[in-house]
Amino acid sequence: MRIIRDYQFTQPPDRGASVAIGNFDGVHRGHLSVIDLARRPDAPLGILTFEPHPREFFAPEAPPFRLMSPEARAARLAKLGVDVLYELNFNHALAGLTPEEFCARVLRDGLGLSHVVVGADFCFGKARAGNAQDLVRFGREMGFDVTIAPLLQEGTAQVSSTAIRQALSDGKPELAAEMLGHWHRIAGPVVGGEQRGRTLGFPTANMDLTGLHLPAFGVYAVLVDVTDGPHKGSYRGAASLGVRPQYGGEVPNLETFIFDFSGDLYGAHLSVGLVSYLRPEATFDSQEAFVAQMQADCDRAREILARA
Repeated sequence: MRIIRDYQFTQPPDRGASVAIGNFDGVHRGHLSVIDLARRPDAPLGILTFEPHPREFFAPEAPPFRLMSPEARAARLAKLGVDVLYELNFNHALAGLTPEEFCARVLRDGLGLSHVVVGADFCFGKARAGNAQDLVRFGREMGFDVTIAPLLQEGTAQVSSTAIRQALSDGKPELAAEMLGHWHRIAGPVVGGEQRGRTLGFPTANMDLTGLHLPAFGVYAVLVDVTDGPHKGSYRGAASLGVRPQYGGEVPNLETFIFDFSGDLYGAHLSVGLVSYLRPEATFDSQEAFVAQMQADCDRAREILARA
């Protein structure tokens, strides 16, 4: 998959794609339905998205909300068979384009798109002044096809990144997975920790959560993919997500204990899937009680993952 970040500097192979437009945070089932409508036998399959996320651009001080990093999103899209990812730099110049200017300068002149798919609630251009019907009209005038994808419903609820964030905040990773079509995963490199888990008999792989939406703090049964290095493979485990109140922590992180594993994962990239929420964070009167609870958590996680 090729990644294009500037619509003003494209090569002939990068033009003529059939693209789905959106932020694709989480790459959930609603996104998949939009992407599938963009698949055409006579054109490369593309995704048009923006980095930083427009919400981050306009409100940089707002709490983190992203379900996945740009790198994780790109990896997921590549697995879906996307040929070209237009990950355009969202800046003041791009934000200031009117809907018509966006269609003319970016979609037609810059990327030379043949077909565009958007959700029914799509808005674009300066002040979000354009909607899906405007895009249809501009496409007709400028020579590219437009398909409007219906919003995907799950029962009576709409499948959306917002609904997935809420499910995760509520400690319901199974509900989030129903909307995502896969386990919600936190991906990134293993970073250095304080190595307390090692002294307690539960060595953990620590991961930074900066910039990501924080699921409910607590202990989870998890599926772990080590995506590079000598220990590359799939594993099962239990993970603590939060601030480690037993030790007065303040910065949230993810600490994963991988079952039946021995090896050094420092610097390796992990993808940790949240399968089931076991319990909230807690403090304990003694180290012995803490260790006993961790063992109970692992036993329960093993039972759950045996059925996953």
